Amino acid sequence: MESFVQIPFALTPSSEGRWKISSAPESLTVTALPQTDLYCNPKDGLAEDAPATLNALTLLGSPESKDFQISAKVAVQFDSDYDAGVLLIWANPKTWAKLCFEFSPDKEAMVVSVVTRGASDDVNSFTLPINEVWLRISRIGEVYAFHASTDGAVWKLIRVFALGSGIENHQVGFVAQAPIGNGCDVTFSDIHFSYSSLAQLRDGS
Repeated sequence: MESFVQIPFALTPSSEGRWKISSAPESLTVTALPQTDLYCNPKDGLAEDAPATLNALTLLGSPESKDFQISAKVAVQFDSDYDAGVLLIWANPKTWAKLCFEFSPDKEAMVVSVVTRGASDDVNSFTLPINEVWLRISRIGEVYAFHASTDGAVWKLIRVFALGSGIENHQVGFVAQAPIGNGCDVTFSDIHFSYSSLAQLRDGS
């Protein structure tokens, strides 16, 4: 599909024709398909033949094997529980991590992170009174950091983790999910990518 000005590598959709790029200002829009998600239930996720839900719409590409930062403002027209717009790191179906702007069962917009190494480790962070937030993924060596921001300027640390040794096959990009609902509209805007190292994890930068 058409490339972003801000992203220096090709992005490949999991399903053609679902993702739309607009210009001036540049943004990415998609409608999540009904009953779609990325999740490996920890109840049975460690079993080799355990079922997982890995059918959410994705748009992924392969950065160079060096430090980077990718961020976007994420707006979601929430309808059902767990609807979300997501930034994703993907190695394989059993190894991946996502930073979500998600609708909680309490009907609140929430920042949620999921790290999957066989089974998904799901953590809720903070809620917001509006339906948009900035999300960021940073890679430092073989470590990843998730941050979120309410203004795109001051960043709150959500999670620091690794997905094992080796980053050569890792992809990064965007996801739209609607695990129990009929779909939701997601817009990614203010998209930025740079091959740069994040110097401090906890000082808001």
